[in-house]
Amino acid sequence: MGVLEYFVSALNKSASNVGDKLDKLLSHSKRENVEDQLQVETFEAIEEILLEADLGVCAVSRILEDLKQEGSRHEGVSLRDCVKQSVIDLFELPERRLKTDMSPYVVFVVGVNGSGKTTTIGKLAHRFLEEGRSPLVCAADTFRAAAVSQLEIWTDRIGVDLVKTREGGDAAAVVFDSIKAAEARGKDVVLVDTAGRLHTRIDLMNELKKIYRVASRASDGAPHEVLLVLDATVGQNGINQAKQFLETADATGVVLSKFDGTAKGGIAVAITSELGLPIEYVGVGESERDLIAFSAPEYVEALFEQRWSRN
Repeated sequence: MGVLEYFVSALNKSASNVGDKLDKLLSHSKRENVEDQLQVETFEAIEEILLEADLGVCAVSRILEDLKQEGSRHEGVSLRDCVKQSVIDLFELPERRLKTDMSPYVVFVVGVNGSGKTTTIGKLAHRFLEEGRSPLVCAADTFRAAAVSQLEIWTDRIGVDLVKTREGGDAAAVVFDSIKAAEARGKDVVLVDTAGRLHTRIDLMNELKKIYRVASRASDGAPHEVLLVLDATVGQNGINQAKQFLETADATGVVLSKFDGTAKGGIAVAITSELGLPIEYVGVGESERDLIAFSAPEYVEALFEQRWSRN
């Protein structure tokens, strides 16, 4: 299955077929270009369609502003296609330089409890294996025995090393030990499962800062990548949590988990617009293979696809 097919399949459960709704809105207009259509149809109706799809206030405001300023320049282009291009443009973010040549390459996976962090780490480890890398997993969520047990199941299943400590042990110490173990064993990737935490838990947020400091002493520039896992099914609430979380965790990218279970497929647009972070991967199922690299063009194509919501 290709990336586009994955997105179409995941969004098949979504109630937010933006393309069909825009087409229905514009079906009574025989005018072909954006400028003429905007004289007939209201911005309020377009805004409602986009907000219902969970694109978020920030993204919708930018799209509407783009229509107002640029609409007259898109001669011969339908309003639907103009909106679609505006959504694609929202994914164009400044490139962040990652130290991808570091070995071991240290990746922190952060997020609140229940977001799908541990499952995402298992999928990431499998993905690295398929790419010919040699990952090692670090169980730095020492507060929950269940988190370590879940990681053990994943690492046993896919055949990768796991470094852990006793429940309640020093999370920073196990991160340090994991990086050194990776160096000794010739592993080129370290995936670190950090404890799920909220901004209201000052002690846990301070511990996260400590983990960052210790990791940088174990390996120059570590962590080299920080992936923030967000649950697609919680929508805007997850974004609000993430904004406060990011004050401590200097994330470089987002993994959108449980995307196949979301009722509003536009959440990826909202995340990119409001957090200013690229979406790196999307979880579209339960197996180790159900983590796909995010592609904005294919995602937007699926979001605006007409056939999948029709009986």
